[in-house]
Amino acid sequence: MLELAILGFLAEGPLPGHELRRRVSDLTGYTRPVSDGTLYPAINRLAKAGLLERRADPRAGAGRYMLSLTEAGRADMLERLRKPADHEITDFTRFYTVLSFLSHLPDIAEQHAVLRRRLAFLEEPVSFFYDGDRPLRAEEVADPYRRGLLLTARATSRAERAWLREVLGEQPPENP
Repeated sequence: MLELAILGFLAEGPLPGHELRRRVSDLTGYTRPVSDGTLYPAINRLAKAGLLERRADPRAGAGRYMLSLTEAGRADMLERLRKPADHEITDFTRFYTVLSFLSHLPDIAEQHAVLRRRLAFLEEPVSFFYDGDRPLRAEEVADPYRRGLLLTARATSRAERAWLREVLGEQPPENP
């Protein structure tokens, strides 16, 4: 997801490395901080693959570079957005990275296809806790902290499903 974030932010315009790092860190938040030791090797991989360009920025001082997306980088980013892996649909943080750049896809039908995959995932019955193969609901859990986790997850899922249905122009089911 780091590579998608890099490509996505550079699709919005050239950036110096330090500004790109700030934007990626703001997106991923404190739960997945981005260090220079992670960011710059990813930038180097993308540059080596021809997906971004690094040019010296004399206005910023010695050793400073401006990064920009190449046409190959734009094509790669669009393909990543069109066909996110299953774990990029099911993982909360990874999906939010996809969602952050989904508007770069020029075809609304392609955008909606990604959103429908997320909605289908959210409509499957799941839990953090199970009784055998049966997912447990918050009302079935005695531990107050586990119950709180389940209630919070349920509320978040309901809100996201409502938003997805709104964007997709779909009506909610009779018994959500």
